Amino acid sequence: MIERARNFIWHNARTLEQRWFEHAFDGGEAKAVVQAVLAYRNDDGGYGYALEPDHRGPTSQPLHALRALQLFGEVNAPEHAESILTWLENTCPDGSVPFGMSTSKDHPKAPWVAADDQGGLLLTAQIAAALHALRIAHPWLDKATDYSWQEIEKLDQTHPYELRAAVMFLDEVPDRSRAELAAEKLRHLKPSTEGYAEGEGLELHQYAQKPTSLARTWFTDEEFSKDLDELRDGQQEDGGWNFGFPAFTPITHFEWRSIATIDALLTLRRYGRIS
Repeated sequence: MIERARNFIWHNARTLEQRWFEHAFDGGEAKAVVQAVLAYRNDDGGYGYALEPDHRGPTSQPLHALRALQLFGEVNAPEHAESILTWLENTCPDGSVPFGMSTSKDHPKAPWVAADDQGGLLLTAQIAAALHALRIAHPWLDKATDYSWQEIEKLDQTHPYELRAAVMFLDEVPDRSRAELAAEKLRHLKPSTEGYAEGEGLELHQYAQKPTSLARTWFTDEEFSKDLDELRDGQQEDGGWNFGFPAFTPITHFEWRSIATIDALLTLRRYGRIS
């Protein structure tokens, strides 16, 4: 399985995902992943240039900051979060992060990527989660954490990506007792997929991304085992996995497939399905 995926990555992935795969499965150095991420950094401390495939163009955007933080988390490089925190302090001083900023209005992006400067839970919770996973303490993160708690605790309707963002936050935030109570409330929400593409949604392992996730208790062992079976069996003939949403431009098809392939392997490894 890994060998077939390796072949797919070498055929189709960006340098960034090739370096990430090498680090995750072939003993590659963490600094090589960091250097690949830093190639996307702007002078303002943020990240651009389609680091996150659905947001093209050079300007620093929250989706790119999130992706950079997550990759720094993969290789345990918290020191590289500092420039992102400076950028967030300057662009989102209240701790609420928009899905997209109006600075990207003249550049290509997926139709579902807003560029309205409106803060919300979706990106704030994920960025806060990534920073907490890096064990960072910072005044801006305190604001983002307070905002995320506020928005999660008043949720009475949601959609799959927002629910996943909330779980990601609850899995990493230091206040574990409060997180457990919030997760118990969230398990009863029925996320709406109105406005999604046909068949688009999230699988069980995308909520419970690791065995210790609070969302793991939302599903029976039988349900989750079946989900992991389906994930394992999702490897395509070319060695890669597919992703569960539309590709808005051809180049993103293989960019997202490469990310999905490494994510699938890491999930299967975290759950003991591969060594």
